[in-house]
Amino acid sequence: MGTTAEVAVADPAALAAARRAVERELALIDLACSRFRDDSELMALNSAGGGRMPVGPVLMDALEAALHAARVTGGAVDPTIGAALAAAGYDRDFAALPADGPALRAQPAPGWRRLRLDRVRREAVLAPPARLDLGATAKALASDRAADAAARAAGGGVLVSLGGDVAVRGRAPGDGWPIGIADDHRRRGPVPTVLVRAGGLATSSTTQRRWRRGGRTVHHILDPRTGLPAAPVWRTVSVAAASCVAANTLSTAAIVWGAEAPQRLQAAGVPARLVAEDGQVLTTGGWPEDQD
Repeated sequence: MGTTAEVAVADPAALAAARRAVERELALIDLACSRFRDDSELMALNSAGGGRMPVGPVLMDALEAALHAARVTGGAVDPTIGAALAAAGYDRDFAALPADGPALRAQPAPGWRRLRLDRVRREAVLAPPARLDLGATAKALASDRAADAAARAAGGGVLVSLGGDVAVRGRAPGDGWPIGIADDHRRRGPVPTVLVRAGGLATSSTTQRRWRRGGRTVHHILDPRTGLPAAPVWRTVSVAAASCVAANTLSTAAIVWGAEAPQRLQAAGVPARLVAEDGQVLTTGGWPEDQD
């Protein structure tokens, strides 16, 4: 997935079992959903030319999560941005991207309604020219699935973080798991922290997966209406919700919504923390004041 993976347990004796469970889930998600390996189910669906394709249970769950995200965000999170991401230069693992390339051109997403699922027959149809990228939901789904599996294996409280997409299950230690909030999940040193006892927490940021095209810096969160990087209003949005998928759906959508994001997040009834391009912090939904 091109990111870090962390697992924590309330009972240290259960760590090895929890880690094995997380590794199994990550392998399943990668084989089902990766855009960067030729043998993934997702790549087979992208290449199916509009024909019906049988899909396994992991990809089916991931596709359903992607379609739900598109519906609840009014299309701000759209899985059919795969071609636009590739055209923007994000056509391989991020670490392998060239330093610069041709200038970007508008390439709107074909629209999430081009993906149709038949849960009974376990089939999917992707109408051309749509190509899928599940980056906005699959990693968060992996966190949820891995936390479920780790909690079963550990028999107690667990936390799983995949590149800052956090899912917790079971009884949390003390008052909750302390989670640092930063533009970069790998940052060390003092950062604002929150306590999470259940569900998920996700942070979407335009500051990390950045590269250059046509001499300009671009980022990986695209506006499906244009296929271009979302306008620079928020550099980081963090959301807490009942699951990591729900949290990441809204944090990603908030980057695309721009100035409308605080009102929309307030209407969704979720705690959120938004950091503007100039560093000013805005919170909604009862998100606690920053504490280092």
